[in-house]
Amino acid sequence: MTETPETPEAPEAEVLLERRGHLGHIILNRPKAINALTATMVSLISDALDAWEHDDGVATVLLSGAGERGLCAGGDIVALYHDAGNGGAESAGFWAEEYELNARISSYPKPYVALMDGIVLGGGVGVSAHARHRVVTERTKVGMPETGIGFIPDVGGTYLLSRAPGELGTHAALTAGTMTGPDALLMGLADVYVDSSRLGELSAALERRPADEVLLEFARKAPDAPLAAAQAWIDDCYAYEDVETIVDALLRSDAEDAKAAAAVVLSKSPSALKVTLQSLRRARELPDLPSVLEQEYRVSLHALTAPDFAEGVRAQVIDKDRNPRWTPATLAEVRQADVDSYFAPLDGRPDLWEGLQDRKTDSSLISQEQR
Repeated sequence: MTETPETPEAPEAEVLLERRGHLGHIILNRPKAINALTATMVSLISDALDAWEHDDGVATVLLSGAGERGLCAGGDIVALYHDAGNGGAESAGFWAEEYELNARISSYPKPYVALMDGIVLGGGVGVSAHARHRVVTERTKVGMPETGIGFIPDVGGTYLLSRAPGELGTHAALTAGTMTGPDALLMGLADVYVDSSRLGELSAALERRPADEVLLEFARKAPDAPLAAAQAWIDDCYAYEDVETIVDALLRSDAEDAKAAAAVVLSKSPSALKVTLQSLRRARELPDLPSVLEQEYRVSLHALTAPDFAEGVRAQVIDKDRNPRWTPATLAEVRQADVDSYFAPLDGRPDLWEGLQDRKTDSSLISQEQR
């Protein structure tokens, strides 16, 4: 008697696409990694948006995350860490597609509803907070944690944070802290507060009815935002143009939370802090999301080759000793010329939107050859 060899199970798709009624549902499907984004996931989301834009049967697009922990914990920073040592070509390609997707989401012609339930960090903000409809819950924890790994907020994060009321965005960026759902509403990162227990009902209603109508029905009054009570000292202390003065203001503040914030800021990469502050200030003067994404693309590729990104990922994710050794080690040692270099044109690579045209041309030529 011969045994039939077992057929290995095919790996589950990283993005699930479902059509129900008039709803196109995108489900990020790496729950063990809190749905951290990969290049494959970005491509699958982009392809779905392309297909559904021209599908008259799809009235609304919904984004959610598989599992109980959150929508998306960001990008795959371990892959970026390894690629940095190989020249960064894969990272450049990934970021180009990711940032193009962020811009696409912001201008998508059909209602795009993002369920920002649970953890929403970094790249997760990029695929949700640029949406037309952004839903948060009592479980939402949203943030841009980049300065803690020697990096700078991207995926349009500096666009969003630079336009938050007062200096709330500067505080969030420099401390790399997480915010509640009500905080996200206060900062303009979200629009609607819904009880997490009702998200299933909300999704089902979107299959049959217009998004505006459904969200109005399910929305409830959010609790007070914790950041609202702190905004006075935040606006006072973060209004300066250099990080040293901000830290000094925090330490001199009468608010105990301000002094605690100073300690948090000083634990981050000095270089990343200074580049982040300059990124936010420059983003305030840029006219729109695409122009900010262009700036972020330059900054990200320069940061990829700087020592603090590799050291930050090592300390937080690889060795997990939580003891990064930043280079330079102090704010005073970070020269303005070094900060300015992050915004310089890319050497040997096209800028973001210039590269988009090149990629479209390449895709067109490949398609013609296949025909």
